[in-house]
Amino acid sequence: MNYFITLISIFTLSLSTMTNPSLYDQNVSMRDIDGKVIDFNAFRGKKLLIVNVASECGYTPQYKDLQALYEANKDDLMIIGVPCNQFGGQEPGSAMQIKSFCEQNYGVKFLITEKVDVKGAEQHPLYGWLTSKAKNGKLDSEVKWNFQKYLLSEDGELLEMFSSRVNPTGDEIGEYLK
Repeated sequence: MNYFITLISIFTLSLSTMTNPSLYDQNVSMRDIDGKVIDFNAFRGKKLLIVNVASECGYTPQYKDLQALYEANKDDLMIIGVPCNQFGGQEPGSAMQIKSFCEQNYGVKFLITEKVDVKGAEQHPLYGWLTSKAKNGKLDSEVKWNFQKYLLSEDGELLEMFSSRVNPTGDEIGEYLK
């Protein structure tokens, strides 16, 4: 009987270590561009595409493609734009300026967060999780520029990281959305 209980315990432990850590288990706190606390648990069941964004970058036109991707997949995908001013000072605006820019120039309807640091000593905990294999169970990465993308599964597990050059509506991301 003890042998049977030991086998069940080993099997249960093995199953629990087979899945990667979920963002939903991290207790990450963040605010949207209007200062309202974001409940990441509200996105369970949808893939998440998290993108550090900037208004004055050569990649800024990707806002248009991000919005198109969101419109085409909003039942199954949440896009989260995370303003950051760490790359060439390309997001200098206030929250209201960023929000107005996104809405007026690109018709952005997906979630935009408060402006945060995505690297360095003041790195936001969301990016601490996204960039550390020890925390996300998938890969180590470094945010190298604006519009770097992280795709998470419906369960909040990190699936992949995409460089700034990857178009949001291209095949690289599209393969995961089928």
